[in-house]
Amino acid sequence: MAGQRQPTNLVVMKGKKHLTKAEIEARKNAEVVAPCDKVKPPAYLTPELKKKFRKLAKELLEIGLIANVDCEALARLLIAQGQFIEITEEIQRTPLMIDVPVYEKRENPDTGEMENVQVGTRQVVNGERERLMIIQDRCMKQCRQGAGDFGMTVSSRCRLIVPKTKTDKPENKFAKYASRA
Repeated sequence: MAGQRQPTNLVVMKGKKHLTKAEIEARKNAEVVAPCDKVKPPAYLTPELKKKFRKLAKELLEIGLIANVDCEALARLLIAQGQFIEITEEIQRTPLMIDVPVYEKRENPDTGEMENVQVGTRQVVNGERERLMIIQDRCMKQCRQGAGDFGMTVSSRCRLIVPKTKTDKPENKFAKYASRA
């Protein structure tokens, strides 16, 4: 199975595949390059999120990883991050364990009927905190996926590394002998 198609400039820089000038030109003409002249935060973001959007978009524009069509995806990432932080703060305020009463059936000496009487308490995992942690996990997955799309994780950045050009090597194997004469 073939790998993902790489940009022509990257293929040429790697130098592992020989392409003629005509092939390079044909590949470049076939590549889709999205414009990145209108990268602006969507109107539905809060002022705080718009500020974060502009900061991140500026950094992504500098390395060429964002285009106009990516604005909504970046906005969704920022919203998911905000929700993750909000849920995490709520989890920190919610106790992990709570006390619940323990009841025992006993006969009432006055009436002779059986009734439930509290005999103590025991600690159990707080169901509310457990529910919040499920929501937090969903937000974390959304954040991780969005961050990966924009090269904001270690593994996604490793896939984005562009090889350096080979300018310090001689053009052919005899060039190093020609300079000595």
